[in-house]
Formats: sequence, C-alpha cells, structure tokens
Amino acid sequence: MKLHGYFRSSASYRVRIALNLKGLSADHLPHHLRKGEQRDPAYLAINPQGLVPTLQDGGGATLTQSLAIIEWLDETHPEPPLLPGDPLQRAKIRAFAQVIACDTHPVQNLKVLARLRELGHGDATVTEWAAWANREGLAACEALIAHESGPFCFGVSPTLADLCLVPQLANARRFGVDLAAYPRLLRAEAAAKNLAAFADAAPERQPDAE
Repeated sequence: MKLHGYFRSSASYRVRIALNLKGLSADHLPHHLRKGEQRDPAYLAINPQGLVPTLQDGGGATLTQSLAIIEWLDETHPEPPLLPGDPLQRAKIRAFAQVIACDTHPVQNLKVLARLRELGHGDATVTEWAAWANREGLAACEALIAHESGPFCFGVSPTLADLCLVPQLANARRFGVDLAAYPRLLRAEAAAKNLAAFADAAPERQPDAE
C-alpha cells in the first residue's frame, strides 16, 4: 500500500494510527501542503480534491477521505476492531469522530486559514479563529464521552473516536488552546499515547517532519 500524506496533516495522522493498529505497512509518500505540492497535476490525477490522505491499496484501488479509508481498513482487516460494540455504540463512536472530522477540523485547516489571510485577516485573528473552532468542537466531545467508561474514549480499547481525537488535540495545542477544560479527553489521549501505534504515527516521527 501507499499512503499519500503530510506529517502535520491530522487527517493523515488518523490513517497512520489505523495502519499501525492493524499491523499494516504502507509506503509513505509526502506532499508538502505549505508548498502546494498537493495541487501538482500528477497528484490531482490521483485525488481530484488535492487533499491528503490518499491510500492506494496495491491492487489498483485508490481511496480518499480519512474516515472512509479507516472504515475500509476496519472492514478488510477487522482485528482489532475500530468500531466495536452494538449498532448504538458504533453510532456514538461515529458521531464523536464526525464532530472532529466534519465540523471541527475542516474549519481550522490550512486551506481555510490561508483563505482568511487572503481576505485580509491578520495572523492574530486567524489564529483565534482556529482556536475558537477547536474549543467549540472539543467542548462538545468532552460532553459526549463524559459518562463513557475509559480509559479510552469508549471503553478499554482505542476506537475510531481516539484516532480522531489525538490528532485534533495536537492541532489545538498548536493554536494555543488551554486543554485543562477537557479532562476526559486528556485521559483518553494519555491512554492512547501509551500505545506504540499512536506514538509511532506522531507527526514528529514521520520522515518528512520539519
């Protein structure tokens, strides 16, 4: 398999964790987002959105969008399950993941922040926008799992929720968010970071890290 990504991309980070948890290897092909390499015609032929990650499975299939990739990995390599439990539990896990992947991350990613700067907003305003988006999303996530057993987001094993949470907390720290208000999320993060699958997927451990 080949994983097209970028060391600091939280969406790519999610997929790296999933691959590690499944014990799967992939060649990592970096595309420097700040240099616009994701808009190279050769890459756009693979992923028309010009986003990362993209996973090529080695058999001719090309997959985009991190949550779709992770669910495909979970269906084709079911152990350990990233969406365990009954239908209700799986729906709760997906909902938590989507708060981050659909409603929080997209409005504070590089593309949106660059557009805000193009519209004339200064760095301080842009950073506060990103911090606000993170605070809003993380507050919802804290409430969603406040009464879930731990130490992970949903029980004693990592799920899709944790794969989304850990990269998003890294984003929040970059934008100066005070995470003390989210003790349940920090508890889940600590449990996750004790696992090699999460630690080895961290941005600073990637070949293209700067």
